[in-house]
Amino acid sequence: MLKSNVGGIDRVLRILVGLALLAGFFLNAEATYRWAYLIGVVPLLTGLMGSCPLYSIFGFNTCPMKK
Repeated sequence: MLKSNVGGIDRVLRILVGLALLAGFFLNAEATYRWAYLIGVVPLLTGLMGSCPLYSIFGFNTCPMKK
């Protein structure tokens, strides 16, 4: 399993941005680049899982330290 490296506020923002982009996909059916809204799957999944592969690669961590 992946190590959790996404903190609380970061998770909430990722989930909200992901949901907003996916809503745009369904609500903006006439858009020329409608498929670009599907990028919202990435922040949604990383927010729900609590782990970001790019954070792991670059050594970032927004989770509070555990004692």
